[in-house]
Amino acid sequence: QLVGCASVGPPTVNRDRFDYVVAISQSFKRQTLLNLVKTRYLDMPVYMDISSVISQYALEGQLGFEFAPSASENNLLLGQAKYTDRPTITYSPLTGEKYTRSLLAPLPVSGVFMLLQSGYPMDVILRICVQTINGLDNRRSGAVAAREADPRFAEVSSSMRDLQEMNGLYFRIESSAKGVQIETVFRPPEDAMAKAKIAQLKQSLGLNADASTFPVVFGAVARDNTEIAVITRSMAQIMVEYAADIDVPQSDVDEGRVNPTRVVSQSSHAKPMRLIRVHNGAAPPDDAYTAVFYRGQWYWVADTDIVSKASFQFVMTLFSLTERQAASNLAPVITVPTN
Repeated sequence: QLVGCASVGPPTVNRDRFDYVVAISQSFKRQTLLNLVKTRYLDMPVYMDISSVISQYALEGQLGFEFAPSASENNLLLGQAKYTDRPTITYSPLTGEKYTRSLLAPLPVSGVFMLLQSGYPMDVILRICVQTINGLDNRRSGAVAAREADPRFAEVSSSMRDLQEMNGLYFRIESSAKGVQIETVFRPPEDAMAKAKIAQLKQSLGLNADASTFPVVFGAVARDNTEIAVITRSMAQIMVEYAADIDVPQSDVDEGRVNPTRVVSQSSHAKPMRLIRVHNGAAPPDDAYTAVFYRGQWYWVADTDIVSKASFQFVMTLFSLTERQAASNLAPVITVPTN
């Protein structure tokens, strides 16, 4: 009797690696959208991280030959093959201290200003990630502490965006033994328009008109006119802001299950703009960027809505700015064999 065993590992790499990438990406988008919709309904968001994916394969074969005891009987050729595919996926619930760090703690100021330094539009970053800058409050959504933004906050955001496009200011971020040091630096104005914009921004923020470099600190109000104080939002606050723009069935509003969708503009010439447009309906969408089913309704982001897709992708990117510790130290691990 002959016995053989062949490895099927190498051929699976091209197939499985990309299949898992697609599957994990799609599940992350659906989980994010579901939690935004749950936040809209004042339901607690729940996150499950995929800690590891292990695939085990085995291909075994047996081949035997039996000789007949006499010429009148036929010889027998026996064969047997067995293929085993045993993927194992490990999930880590986001709970306890990890939940606090990831969702409830403010985004690190250095991370937010790295986004600004890398070229993200300043008005967009400030509107999404910053709650106050030198005492000027951003808009607050939600069922308890909702209020409109200080008009000067929008002016500051617009001025910083204009100076960004004029190359009139930049940010210096340095690490040292004392921590991360952040400075906002105004370049010498190249023309009268840039000079006027810089003067207007400094006046709005209460900054020293003669200085060109200002350290950035975490806080509600600056100690004096030589620094910029910023309070960043947490991911939970950012999710509340996104959720406020989600369209919901009018029947749920009429029955008091959810607040009405706030009225904002989709035009870049009006502020504030809608952060994201999420549609809803009784039937699943035919062509969606991502879609979830919740409370008997389908919710989705249209695949043709470039603005909403980019904004949705950005909120997922922001999770990388939150401080996360090893899941094994902070939460139970669930390992699920999927065969």
